[in-house]
Amino acid sequence: MLLENKTAIVTGATRGIGRAIAIRFAKEGCNVAFCGRSRGEKMIAVEQELTALGVKAKGYVADVADMEQAQAFVKEVLADFGKVDILVNNAGITDDSAVKRMTEEQMDRVMHTNLGSVFCMTKAIQPSMWKQGYGSIVNIGSVVGIAGNYNQANYAASKAAIIGFSKSCAKEFAARNIRVNVVAPGFVETEMTAEVPEELMKTWCQRIPMKRPGTPDEVAQACVFLASDMCPYITSVVLPICGGMEDA
Repeated sequence: MLLENKTAIVTGATRGIGRAIAIRFAKEGCNVAFCGRSRGEKMIAVEQELTALGVKAKGYVADVADMEQAQAFVKEVLADFGKVDILVNNAGITDDSAVKRMTEEQMDRVMHTNLGSVFCMTKAIQPSMWKQGYGSIVNIGSVVGIAGNYNQANYAASKAAIIGFSKSCAKEFAARNIRVNVVAPGFVETEMTAEVPEELMKTWCQRIPMKRPGTPDEVAQACVFLASDMCPYITSVVLPICGGMEDA
């Protein structure tokens, strides 16, 4: 197993891509701490699903875009698990609109959640990884952050900013063997895309050379690779998981 005896924090893991990452990590022998905004049925279900795979797993309530809550979350995880080898920053939101109709609040909220959570969690985990002399941080970006997209200027800006932030951190942290990379998914089937009309789905898929959307587990497998000891000399990389989408 590629992540045996390691411990990971995965933010936003109660559904979608984050949940798939947590499950795939557990299947690879990794203990998993994850978080959500409330301890509801989804968090409990994920916790049970992970522990059934034979690893230690625990869900925490935290708004990781808030610095105090992010630091408290990391402190709790370190107390409960003893160490953190891997951080996956997956928490994020969308609030789509054309720029001419987009409000300042829409821009601020998406940037605060998507970029702010990456900053807060990275800053919170850095001291422990720095002290232990190793670590892997995998930030979930998007091909939208590379190519842009209609009606998603705020989301695209937040994901592009994550790429710049990650590359800067990779340079700062490399001396302590802490790797920082970005996975950039394209169109991936999740709970949100399940509501997309069939005709629109077909139109979107025509833009993808592989003619289909990706799956959350395909994104998760890329995260396993970047988090594992298989790539000790890979840092500052942006890896598109997009089926060959144009401009990715």
